[in-house]
Amino acid sequence: MLPERLCRRIELNQVGNLGSPNRQRIWPVARLGDHADSCLGKMLDSEKNRGDLLPYLGNKNVRWGSFDTSNLGQMRFEKNEHDRYGLRRGDLVICEGGEPGRCAIWKDAIPGMKIQKALHRIRTRDQLDNEFLYYWFLLAGQNGALEPYFTGTTIKHLTGKALAELRVPLPPNSEQRAISHMLGTLDDKIDLNRRMNETLEAMARAIFKDWFVDFGPTRAKAEGRAPYLAPELWDLFPDALDDDGKPVGWTLVPLSVLAEANPESWSKKNAPEEIVYVDLANTKWGSIDATHHFLWRDAPSRAKRILRPGDTIVGLVRPGNGSYAYIGTPGLTGSTGFAVLRPREPQYAELVFLSATAPENIECLAHLADGAAYPAVRPEAVEATEVVLADNAVTTSFSALIDPIFDRMERNKIECQTLAQTRDLLLPRLMSGEIRLLKAEHAMEAVK
Repeated sequence: MLPERLCRRIELNQVGNLGSPNRQRIWPVARLGDHADSCLGKMLDSEKNRGDLLPYLGNKNVRWGSFDTSNLGQMRFEKNEHDRYGLRRGDLVICEGGEPGRCAIWKDAIPGMKIQKALHRIRTRDQLDNEFLYYWFLLAGQNGALEPYFTGTTIKHLTGKALAELRVPLPPNSEQRAISHMLGTLDDKIDLNRRMNETLEAMARAIFKDWFVDFGPTRAKAEGRAPYLAPELWDLFPDALDDDGKPVGWTLVPLSVLAEANPESWSKKNAPEEIVYVDLANTKWGSIDATHHFLWRDAPSRAKRILRPGDTIVGLVRPGNGSYAYIGTPGLTGSTGFAVLRPREPQYAELVFLSATAPENIECLAHLADGAAYPAVRPEAVEATEVVLADNAVTTSFSALIDPIFDRMERNKIECQTLAQTRDLLLPRLMSGEIRLLKAEHAMEAVK
């Protein structure tokens, strides 16, 4: 359902018949190459490349509408290549392969960033708004409009030549800006919620690290320092470290003591008629960006893991890519490419997630991954992750402290899903002219 204030600012061309072709406006259609300049990134060749070693974006760094710059590669660029392969604020960066067409607008988060050959850089000219073009690509990625332009059978590519031949709608500039602003306002709120969740997760990880990695309270007690936790929490921690450097009475155990791996799976006998599928590609660094609805008979063969609230999922394929998340929503089905960790006790849920997905443990799994083309680990490798287990009073108090943080993160995720659904409902209708904005400035006010 659209927000009420937004609905008041939108005039439907035909009330009660939103899809009527009789009143739908048809925008002029133009060849993209006539309204934008494109450039493919630089080939990665360590033997031939010369110049300064600089960070670059690759395919894995581009998500729909945003960039993941946590794991950038480096390549040598000569001075005369800086402009050719460099990014400016407002450039549209588009994946050539992987998921061809996936794109985001560069906002100069890291000045001087370059691109690798897996990416196209698009700079629009005066008649085409860059944000409007981004939303056209988002819609084209959803409705399959890009597929006729792909080359390759098994591995799809969007070449520079094909990119130039794309046919895009070309409303008046004012209409383009109004459309992109309305959709962008929704995306800005989604981005705000995601950044809030990053802050909340960082808070939870800081508490986890202090209690279970650095043993801060016990060290402070042993050194006679002043308490920095509430008295009822402070009293729970041992006063000294043992010979192994752990708090006295705490033990080092494999993660399997706290959680069971892959406890439930669907089969032909127990499968539901429909599933909501979570795959590795849409799960990154604690966030499930998208799910897919399937009838069971049409579902991917890997769609088998039953997920329940409180579970942690960790990607087994290329674990260094950070395909992990905490499950807070019922009714999901995960890929067999995940290890599903179900806490053996409710108070272990947050501890299992923060332990299994700690940066050093994800890095360890990445080093353990076998296979050159398809590096992966087995679920047993995740279960073998060593964690420090405190007594029940400490773990229960930790869960009580962290649970409200996770709950707020989950509410933010649900709001993001609602906002994304609203955006995706508006997107095709705005792009086709099926929904008309009375006044762009009023529409902008309505979605603030």
